Amino acid sequence: MRRFVRLFHWTLDVPSFFFFLLAPLAAVAGPTYDNLVDIKSVDPTILVELRYATAQNITGHALYPPDFPALVRPTTAARLAKAQKFLRARHLGLKIWDAYRPVAAQMELWQRTHNGSYVADPYEGNGSLHTWGVAVDATLVDENGRDVAMPTGYDEFTPAAKLRYQGDDPVVKSHLKSLQAAMREGGFFGTPTEWWHFVAYDWKKYAPMREAKRLDR
Repeated sequence: MRRFVRLFHWTLDVPSFFFFLLAPLAAVAGPTYDNLVDIKSVDPTILVELRYATAQNITGHALYPPDFPALVRPTTAARLAKAQKFLRARHLGLKIWDAYRPVAAQMELWQRTHNGSYVADPYEGNGSLHTWGVAVDATLVDENGRDVAMPTGYDEFTPAAKLRYQGDDPVVKSHLKSLQAAMREGGFFGTPTEWWHFVAYDWKKYAPMREAKRLDR
């Protein structure tokens, strides 16, 4: 969720823009987007559990339609497939908690938290690199698709969620090292405050996406 560079200033009306952006997405089942691909279409073995498509997130309600796909740039999807290959050789796998995030959803998260250490302010800089389609929130599962022990749950904005594990559980430490090694192998880097957040190395090639265009309009 963190921002990395400052490019321009957002001056949008939050309620009206939120409705404008998400209403078309909710109304159309299985939409297709310009410049983004569904992670599952590139590697169907990667598990997806978009927390913001459920009430199981810090807002207490869904920010995405229930059928919202996990979308990223094509090159980012290829990087995830490479990370998944690394993990599968070790009897582990990726689970994606978030991928492309509409700007309106980022606005809602900011309004709920106002904590720049964890949530990027959409009115400053570039907002979150999730809105560029080049960042994902990811965790690990075992070879049967079951969650494994990690430092914290998703969006637990505490010191325990830091990229560098400070605990003393050797199992958690091993799992985190495996996730970080896989994402590094795929071509991602992490962020200091959130062990689950990873950004593609080539993110500077892209620009923010204020809206995902549907090809089927």
